[in-house]
Amino acid sequence: MHKSKSQGPAPLSALGLLLVVQMAVSAEAVADAVDGQLDTACVMQMAESAEGSTTLAEIRERCAITALRAEERVKARPDEAVEPVQQPVEKRLAMDRESAARPFTIMAHKPNYFLVGAWNSKGWDDELYQEQSGLPDYENDDIESQFQISLKVPLAIGLFNDRMDLYGAYTNRSFWQMYNDEWSRPFRETNHEPEVWAQFRNDWNVWGFTNSVNAVGLVHQSNGRAGVLSRSWNRLYATFVFERGDWVLSLKPWYWLKKDREDSDNPDITDYMGHGELRLAWGKNGHVLSLMSRNQLESSFDKGAVEIGWSFPVFDYPYLRGYLQYFNGYGESLIDYNNKVNRIGIGISLTDWLD
Repeated sequence: MHKSKSQGPAPLSALGLLLVVQMAVSAEAVADAVDGQLDTACVMQMAESAEGSTTLAEIRERCAITALRAEERVKARPDEAVEPVQQPVEKRLAMDRESAARPFTIMAHKPNYFLVGAWNSKGWDDELYQEQSGLPDYENDDIESQFQISLKVPLAIGLFNDRMDLYGAYTNRSFWQMYNDEWSRPFRETNHEPEVWAQFRNDWNVWGFTNSVNAVGLVHQSNGRAGVLSRSWNRLYATFVFERGDWVLSLKPWYWLKKDREDSDNPDITDYMGHGELRLAWGKNGHVLSLMSRNQLESSFDKGAVEIGWSFPVFDYPYLRGYLQYFNGYGESLIDYNNKVNRIGIGISLTDWLD
């Protein structure tokens, strides 16, 4: 009787191979077989399309080679490697550092915007302006325009082992009676705000938020006027900035200098402006929403303020964005620190809190 020669293990059918692979993939042996290079999805995909004579070992080898080749391509072209996504504050700090490396650099500080129309439903206190100007019939329009220009310059970068930077800034916020042609379209109020501060990089994690940067500074704010319209104050402040994903939270307490309080034109300003503010911002796909809250708890929600801003893309134009801003409460400007304002305005924005 003729005996057939031994042929070794019979080739696996495609269905049988797939069943074997499915059982093997569920075990840790597959990943360990190729030192962590094996892609489970690759094994399953090749098993489905493999010929019946293909063994599991051959599939493992092919997937390992594919993974190694992909890794070599990334190493050969590092510029094409995927970079980690930067959070908003981290990105802003990197942009500031890059700009500061160039001489004579001027950068955006606070938002820069122009409100074409801003309507205050409460109206303005005209008596102060009538007394100052000597015009008893003078009246401000309820609709005006507003703009803010805020710029900063680096004074020293990378101090104390690259952890501290020094900056100086100037912010101008103007309230322009642009539509009041009866009284020659005057500027109703202009606030000047020079400041200097030291900011410190940080990476503490608090309740899921990263404390990215802290700062201490000195700021002077004045409307540059005399007589009954004069307003000013000097403060020391600290800023603590936290971020998580697309969200940024800023806490800014301040202290009104005692010497400045003793001879002030606005001795009760902290009753309305409080001793600090909280700001929250969210940005995605060119949209930035911001919320400012000030002096709410201190005044039992009686003399506080809330400001909401929204900047948004306009026809994919890269240099300007639409801007909508709402303010309710006290202290929108120095002249109105004790005058309640309920105002909404629309215009354009050049830079925002996250730019």
